[in-house]
Amino acid sequence: MSEAVARAVGERFRELYGADPHGVWAAPGRVNLIGEHTDYNDGFVMPFALPHTAVAAVSRRDDGVVRLHSADIGQGVTELRVADLAPGTDTSWTAYPAGVVWALREAGHEITGADVHLASTVPSGAGLSSSAALEVVVALALNDLHDLGLGGRRLARLCQRAENVYVGAPVGIMDQTASACCEAGHALFLDTRDLSQRRIPFDLAAEGMRLLVVDTRVEHSHSEGEYGRRRAGCEKGAALLGVDALRDVPYEELDAALERLGDEDEVRRLVRHVVTEDRRVERVVSLLESGDLRAIGPVLVEGHVSLRDDFRVSCPELDLVVDTATGAGALGARMTGGGFGGSAIVLAEAGDVEAITKAVQEAFAAGGLRAPRVFEAVPSAGARRLTPAV
Repeated sequence: MSEAVARAVGERFRELYGADPHGVWAAPGRVNLIGEHTDYNDGFVMPFALPHTAVAAVSRRDDGVVRLHSADIGQGVTELRVADLAPGTDTSWTAYPAGVVWALREAGHEITGADVHLASTVPSGAGLSSSAALEVVVALALNDLHDLGLGGRRLARLCQRAENVYVGAPVGIMDQTASACCEAGHALFLDTRDLSQRRIPFDLAAEGMRLLVVDTRVEHSHSEGEYGRRRAGCEKGAALLGVDALRDVPYEELDAALERLGDEDEVRRLVRHVVTEDRRVERVVSLLESGDLRAIGPVLVEGHVSLRDDFRVSCPELDLVVDTATGAGALGARMTGGGFGGSAIVLAEAGDVEAITKAVQEAFAAGGLRAPRVFEAVPSAGARRLTPAV
């Protein structure tokens, strides 16, 4: 399959630029099993990579020019000069790959240019990190072509900087790390403070279960104000409590911490979500390592309730998925991603998948909503080179 994808993307590159690419790379989107809005609070997250990927055919240039093209955007090749790249100068899709070039150069790496053709199967706006996949695949290609010798963790940091500073979206480190570092058949337990990682076996099929992604088709945008306000509120909570980040508030001392926040009601809700969500990640890790996979279902539901009521980043469509799926027999469900739209995940027995899917589709139809996209999430490989020159 990867050979066929690489060949198709390479052929389109050849049509665009008149020569073979120097290689073809892929980087996946991700689903976050548990640990939402904890990454920018130095907390714990647990994503895994999807089989859906951004694929890039790339050749090195040495004349200071970057040419960018996407099969998914209805426009021609965009040509930029690397010396002119600066935050705030681009509001189109090209800000993501151009931002990676800028971040690498800002870090002292001499990027002399590139020709890039991209094609992605990661649903855009679905909360599945389509932007991180785009950033990571370009970063990995440039790392290889310019012999930079950077590992996955460092590439993830640089991609995060590209999105934070160049694009202007205040995202945490989880998405880029998941795309760069995940392994097939595993979830990634990531400590976002020190970037330490543990790969936790996550083979639902072997236990007779499935994890579904339900894309509500309600698009969200991390760079809009609501996400930034949540992050600022978390930082305010940490400052009021005298800690570096909400990660440093012990779960056992949460009630006392909330009392200290007095009448700061919004900040109290944010703090309560982050502290309890970190605990939920630890609970899921423990359950998976003990082999009790079905027991994570109720933890997922708890996480959704917290995101809905305390962090207030759910929406009616996400709530409808969770309520309908659990009512139809799902083991658990919750929104995943930044919120304000996007996707939910549903943990189910394999034999119940068809009935749950039908129930969700019928609920959306009855509500006059656009039909959701439902697919199985299978823990897949992280960013990699698909082929050398094609």
